[in-house]
Amino acid sequence: MSTHDILHRLSETLASRRNADPEKSYTAKLFSEGPDSILKKIGEECAELIMAGKEGKRLNIVWESTDVIYHVLVLLAFYGLSIEDVSQEMRRREGISGIDEKAARGHK
Repeated sequence: MSTHDILHRLSETLASRRNADPEKSYTAKLFSEGPDSILKKIGEECAELIMAGKEGKRLNIVWESTDVIYHVLVLLAFYGLSIEDVSQEMRRREGISGIDEKAARGHK
């Protein structure tokens, strides 16, 4: 099973939880609480990832990275997006200097 496969399956599963019962699905609960709740979870998980990175404990870094990725995928699904949208953007950026890519976007 490839990373591509698992991320796409997870993305599809998360999208299918949009109308699920929030009492029975953590993802449905996040959806029902809206983007502020999802974004708060992303912030919390990113803070935990930062702490794990500072500690340098490899297993904790993996666990916290997984939590961050999961919650980012929930945010994507909330807005009707998927990992495929991110994959397409990654393919577009492949081979482009990060400095050049950022400059091409201009100031927001």
